[in-house]
Amino acid sequence: MPEQADRINRSQPHTARIWNYWLGGKDNYPVDQAAGDHIRTLHPGIGDYAREDRLFLGRAVSHLVADRGIRQFLDIGTGLPTADNTHEVAQRLAPESRIVYVDNDPLVLAHARALLTSTPEGRTDYLDEDLRNVDVILEHAAKALDLTEPVALVLLGVVIFIEDDAEAYGLVRRLMDALPGGSHLVLSHTVTDPSMPDVDAAVAFWNENGTPKLTQRTPRDVTRFFDGLELLDPGVVSCSRWRPGPGGDGLPDEVAMFGGVARKP
Repeated sequence: MPEQADRINRSQPHTARIWNYWLGGKDNYPVDQAAGDHIRTLHPGIGDYAREDRLFLGRAVSHLVADRGIRQFLDIGTGLPTADNTHEVAQRLAPESRIVYVDNDPLVLAHARALLTSTPEGRTDYLDEDLRNVDVILEHAAKALDLTEPVALVLLGVVIFIEDDAEAYGLVRRLMDALPGGSHLVLSHTVTDPSMPDVDAAVAFWNENGTPKLTQRTPRDVTRFFDGLELLDPGVVSCSRWRPGPGGDGLPDEVAMFGGVARKP
């Protein structure tokens, strides 16, 4: 697809490809690796929070399927396919699960076939679209999902690209308003916190050199995305500390990616 290839900028580091690099993937370029390595010198734990965000996704999806009976997922800001994508986790537990992926990154689109390997009983679909185009997303999602039944809206590390607070909160609210009671929101977000000054330096470097630009928010600001919803325990916490499971002594170390899961009444 020439038009699709033309959209891929190989000369400037891109967040999805750097994330893929930190997770050990191969869908990245030397410019992404160089930027990723430099960011790691500013914030040595960056690879940890990339991994913890992914593990958070797996635990959240597993809980929603196994304990909450959710069988439908709308995953916006999907990112490059890697191990244990949303449909793989959900369909291992409930093969009939249906997943719609949404992303506007041309490189993700180029690899979208890896996101469409559904079980025969279930279904996966992919939409090349921007988070801001809520009506288009919902119209497309309705072709694969039953929007009269509960849906889990997954927004991992994507509202960080919406700089304006009112727009960011408004987009999440519009999406949740369109879903029925019993639906859930799974959201993670890079945070700024006085206890993690190296994160601010890493984000500042990224915003000067990479694309798209990132917006940090405080843990309290991240919690606002769940206003009007019923937060599941333990609330909005470091992704590493969201139901980490048995093993280890005490709580895992915090990472600068906070997340939570909440139910719509």
